[in-house]
Amino acid sequence: MSTNTVTIPEDSEVFGTTTGGFARFEYSAAVRARGLLFIAGQVGYRPDGSLPETIEEQTEWVLRRTEEVLRIEGLAMSDLVEVVSYHPDMQEHLAGFLETKKRFVKEPFPAWTMIGVSGLARPGFLLEVRAVAAYPDSNAR
Repeated sequence: MSTNTVTIPEDSEVFGTTTGGFARFEYSAAVRARGLLFIAGQVGYRPDGSLPETIEEQTEWVLRRTEEVLRIEGLAMSDLVEVVSYHPDMQEHLAGFLETKKRFVKEPFPAWTMIGVSGLARPGFLLEVRAVAAYPDSNAR
């Protein structure tokens, strides 16, 4: 099986200074395999590396980062087939998350699983999202 990693350009306006985290923590932003794109968990960093305090803004940056990985691969949010979101305090943040999510995710909706967790990699993270997208058949890689 052939796999290829996706590299986020260092001049990405969406990822900004946070691209160094991939090398530091030894993982890929995304991996292409058998016509699918597996996108690593995204968190709500702003391009300058700061972390918003609200679920709405963290959700926006998580989804903008996901959208940017898709754009680099010539895909769009409509190409998502599966999404998993991790929520340390789902009850408190669900409404803000869902309201912001509506701006980015339109029909046809991907399969989406929301999981409540006791914590994420950093205490300030209110959300993490990983996703899988499918390449159109004619562009399968």
